[in-house]
Amino acid sequence: MACLTLLLEAGDWPHYSFAGVREQTAELANIALLGTTPHHDAHHDNLNPRPILSAARSSHSRDLFESARSSSYPRVSASPSHLSHLFRKDQLPVESPGESRGDYDHEGFDSGSECDPLVVRPRKRYGAIDYSIPEAAQEEEDDLESQRRYRRKSSARPRHGSTNRGRKWPKNGVGAILKLYDKPKWSSRDIWEKGIVQPVQYLPAVFLGLLLNILDGLSYGMILFPLGESMFSDLGPDGLSMFYVSCIVSQLVYSCGGSAFRGGVGSEMIEVVPFFHQMAYTILNEVGQDNPKSVLATTILSYAISSVLTGAVFFLLGYLKLGSLIGFFPRHILVGCIGGVGWFLMATGLEVCARLNGNLSYDLDTLALLFKPGTLILWTIPLALACVLILAQKKIKHPLFMPLYFLSIPIIFHVIVALVPSLDIHMLREKGWVFDAPQSGAPFWHFYTLYDFGAVDWNALLKTVPAMFALTFFGILHVPINVPALAVSSGMDNVDVDKELIAHGISNALSGCTGSIQNYLVYTNSILFIRAGADSRLAGLMLAAGTFGVMVAGPNIVGFIPVMIVGALIFLLGIELLREALVDTWGKLNKLEYLTICTIVVTMGAWDFVIGILIGVLLACVSLVVQTSRKSPIRATYSGSVARSTVRRHPTQQKFLREVGSQIQIVKLAGYMFFGTITSVETYIRSLDPTIRFVVLDLGRVTGIDFSAAEAFTRMQRVMAGMGVEMVLSGVTRGGDVGNALVNVGVWDVALVFETLNEALEFTENEFLKALYHEAAMDATPPPPSAVQLPKQLLAPPAIVGFEPSSPRRAWVRNAAETTMGSDEVAQTTKWATFKQPLPLILQTFQGTTDKNEDFWFSVCPVFRRVVFKQGQVVFERGDESTGFYLLEEGIFRAEYDLDQGRFTESIVAGTTCGELPFFSETNRTATVVAETDVVAWVMDRDGWETLKKDNTEAAMELLRISMKLTAERMHAITSYVLTSAG
Repeated sequence: MACLTLLLEAGDWPHYSFAGVREQTAELANIALLGTTPHHDAHHDNLNPRPILSAARSSHSRDLFESARSSSYPRVSASPSHLSHLFRKDQLPVESPGESRGDYDHEGFDSGSECDPLVVRPRKRYGAIDYSIPEAAQEEEDDLESQRRYRRKSSARPRHGSTNRGRKWPKNGVGAILKLYDKPKWSSRDIWEKGIVQPVQYLPAVFLGLLLNILDGLSYGMILFPLGESMFSDLGPDGLSMFYVSCIVSQLVYSCGGSAFRGGVGSEMIEVVPFFHQMAYTILNEVGQDNPKSVLATTILSYAISSVLTGAVFFLLGYLKLGSLIGFFPRHILVGCIGGVGWFLMATGLEVCARLNGNLSYDLDTLALLFKPGTLILWTIPLALACVLILAQKKIKHPLFMPLYFLSIPIIFHVIVALVPSLDIHMLREKGWVFDAPQSGAPFWHFYTLYDFGAVDWNALLKTVPAMFALTFFGILHVPINVPALAVSSGMDNVDVDKELIAHGISNALSGCTGSIQNYLVYTNSILFIRAGADSRLAGLMLAAGTFGVMVAGPNIVGFIPVMIVGALIFLLGIELLREALVDTWGKLNKLEYLTICTIVVTMGAWDFVIGILIGVLLACVSLVVQTSRKSPIRATYSGSVARSTVRRHPTQQKFLREVGSQIQIVKLAGYMFFGTITSVETYIRSLDPTIRFVVLDLGRVTGIDFSAAEAFTRMQRVMAGMGVEMVLSGVTRGGDVGNALVNVGVWDVALVFETLNEALEFTENEFLKALYHEAAMDATPPPPSAVQLPKQLLAPPAIVGFEPSSPRRAWVRNAAETTMGSDEVAQTTKWATFKQPLPLILQTFQGTTDKNEDFWFSVCPVFRRVVFKQGQVVFERGDESTGFYLLEEGIFRAEYDLDQGRFTESIVAGTTCGELPFFSETNRTATVVAETDVVAWVMDRDGWETLKKDNTEAAMELLRISMKLTAERMHAITSYVLTSAG
């Protein structure tokens, strides 16, 4: 592979199959123009029909094929080819109209035209046409209705809220606080309004935010450590304090200018709790029960390190502006992970409420324990409270309803305890109704005492790294979802996700450095906070201060919190997440995606969170392959009678190609082709109609191809060769991914490869035209003196019409050839060959478009002059004045259209016209025309046209009618090709 790469880089790229095709096109046009029955002669070896590639052929036939290819299709030399001219983007030089280009037999003749603009109005500068000035640089220009379009001058002052001006982070926290106020100097009125009135107005919203933080802390801050394990059973208050620290740090970062959301609320990620439990159990199993100090020190350090790691990933994604990459992660995998968290919360709710020792086990003993009367009531009441709230929220939509609902539970609980003499708070703690009181005098910062780097088991810590990365991976998926959703809900349209990622990175890194855990911008809490009237950074700072006050008082309150309120919160979150994953997606996803979600939920809940994510990613890949394979890469199929090349051919040849065009099948492929999608292409190839002779596989819209798909092309070539069909590839770019893949598997050695679809169509049409003249040569009488001689090899049965004389393809081509060559038009062409030019050329070119005879057109001959153009000579350029109408006697013109809508080329061969519409309509040229070979043309200039209109009005009107017919024919052909190429 390395050697192949070096060869390709050195320029030893396999040559395209287009070599010699354009020369054949010119010779075939000359044959039609001469109008005589072709006969065999060694002088015209270029017209030897190509033998088909057989699936199994002898070494002798292989040698014959190689010999035929080497002689009939010479390799392209290293010099620039015509293809390089077709795709070059050079700026066209501006020349004055009427500049002489060509070796004229008569003097005073101007250059001529190419095809027809609908409406072209070139810009002018200093009295001359100027195509070098970009449209955007024009101060004004005329449109089709002669209206002027003026450029609006941009203001030097940026508009308010402009998104192109980045938001800068304040240099320090003090500066951020000072920037909350607009005026640098405060009056007494300012102090009253902004120092007293505004903070008082924010108090209700701050109170709501505090309630939400307290409820979140009780729901998943309390269970930061696996409380069911005896070693961690007393760490509920410590987990609550760590939760508050994370909330305070994130709130300060967002409110001091880190986030674009002035009322954004930061809090702990609930999804991190399952990973924390897994990390704690990993460390416990590694260190052992006999060393609690090491277990606790290692566990809490792993929590903090994971927060720093998450912050680093957030920051890098934002700094490198890679936030959009997260959107490529399949949404249903994230939904499955959310469902797995819901399962975990339901299991954790049972552990906390039922006061189970250790993790929830899925066995009969645990089931029996849960349904003991004393245990059953402990977890069914919280579950019932959660269900009642869910039902009530369907009727009551007020944002304060849920906080007040949960605040009422401990109040009612303690009122009942006070009214019933037999109930005692100490007895209720022993029975599992109330949380155990924290250690006597334990402060809110007690969790910092657990940090002991000397007691850390570093080997156990290393074993938690996979869980840390899984936690980080899951955490970074929230920001690209929450931030745009919050922006829409809050009416902000200038939010930069990458900057929000940077803010999250700083927030999580600071939280980890302060010994706390991950956090993020909470969508639900932020919406409630903003809608309560706290869309202000000052309100966010007040919320951070209030949260600090709650944290200081928190540990002493824990011993009086009923377990049911925490259990109800956990069950509520678990039910909501499971409903989001399993219920809300029902009927909205296909079966495979929904099965993936269920598999992830069960795996994460009953087995392992990290394994669940890995299985989800694996199933996502399988789902992608299956779903992508269902969509065929075949974008469209066309028959050769519809899809034609842009070569302007002789009317006789056009008639024949219409008859046999259905033996050419064009298959447009698109997208990325891999082992899952190529099978549909192979199935289509195997079902081809037996009358098909050429299959053109257009790869112009294929974005990439893997090894399996590239290798399948060799299989398809063998299948088609066995069917007598030749495979032609088009749209293969030199040095591109698709081209390299096909070279690597050897497709270039067994198939015909062209750079554009137009070249492939021109080649297949030439092959049929060679078969036409071969059939005519086989049936011809002894040749007249002016007959065209064809090579002796054409006496053999041509491969293009099938292997057997009785094949349907050969019979079809033979019948079409007999019909074409036996027509009156061909017979008349033979009669006209004795006339002096340009009369035969005029009669043949206008054949089928006029009913006038040679006597009528003889009077037109004097206005035409013979002009010779050398190969590569520019005939005229786009924008030039139309000064001539061309009839081609020999050679090929190449017309290059470089329009705003795109570029394409057209080949104009002998026996056709060039530049009729711009000439007769007196409009400027719409194409640049170059002599691709030495060309002999007969030209009518503007003076000749004026003379004809004056002396022979009938002939002038007939020419106008013919030009309209020819233009309609050109438009149909070009439109057909453009639509086929775009299909």
